[in-house]
Amino acid sequence: MHGSRETGLPPVALIAGPTASGKSDLAVRLGQALATRGRRGVVINADSAQVYADLAVLSARPDASEMGGIEHRLFGAWDGAMACSAADWAGAARREIAEVHAGGGVPILVGGTGLYLRTLIEGIAPVPPIDPAVRADVRAMAVAEAHAALVTKDPARAAALHPADTTRVARALEVVRSTGRPLAEWQAERSGGIGGDISLHAVILLPDRKWLYDRCDRRFAAMLASGAIEEVRLLGERALDPALPVMRAIGVPELLAYLGGTMGLAEAEARGAQATRNYVKRQLTWLRHQCPVDWRRIEAESFDPLALFESLLHE
Repeated sequence: MHGSRETGLPPVALIAGPTASGKSDLAVRLGQALATRGRRGVVINADSAQVYADLAVLSARPDASEMGGIEHRLFGAWDGAMACSAADWAGAARREIAEVHAGGGVPILVGGTGLYLRTLIEGIAPVPPIDPAVRADVRAMAVAEAHAALVTKDPARAAALHPADTTRVARALEVVRSTGRPLAEWQAERSGGIGGDISLHAVILLPDRKWLYDRCDRRFAAMLASGAIEEVRLLGERALDPALPVMRAIGVPELLAYLGGTMGLAEAEARGAQATRNYVKRQLTWLRHQCPVDWRRIEAESFDPLALFESLLHE
């Protein structure tokens, strides 16, 4: 990573990591450290659940007290009735970053949604719109059937995906069926990334998995005690399409089942906590293996937060 003094490019801080790894707190502390040096830091959300206005509690969206006086953007910016794709988010993030830079500030990207970050930094593959009939056929398949079809149509992609990864298997299959080209070919043509236009100061938090699991379990229980059930009740009353991302967010299906009387609260809590742990495991795998090698990786639970961004703070 090069400082902007060396490159002449505007700085962007990036804090990635799995759920409950301490990203939000680190982002605020960085923003406060910048403020003591007469610089303005602005935290920009890169979490696919925290973008939705409907999920303040279940997404652990920071409240005013947790923001520590630092401006936060793109938190709760989408209504749940509208899916926020990686391209949608990246477009909004580019605009926010440009505005912060125009005012002489430092954008601080924070989140655990790897696809969002990769799309913003590296650009997006120019995949044409998927034929609606193809999408409907693929999404109606069981994941095992879709993976078997992908083995035939795009064996390289099928081998790279877990056979039970419903979302990615369906995406790869619908792309190759609709366009006639594997997803990897489209991804090789990425465009629109900002990586070459900024001085990126990136850190990935990768604490111990068991430590994270314990934190996730405690946090999910705290969510239930802090309004998550009412939040999901209100969301359910909107009668949104069950396929929307907001309806598939961790905790939503489980609490809807509880509210619908088909699951007890203890079971809903156990399943929600397990879904969170499963998500953390996927995040850790993605962040360890898909992020650029020059992004600094922090595997300890305790660290000096300001030392991580020493080059940025001294620019």
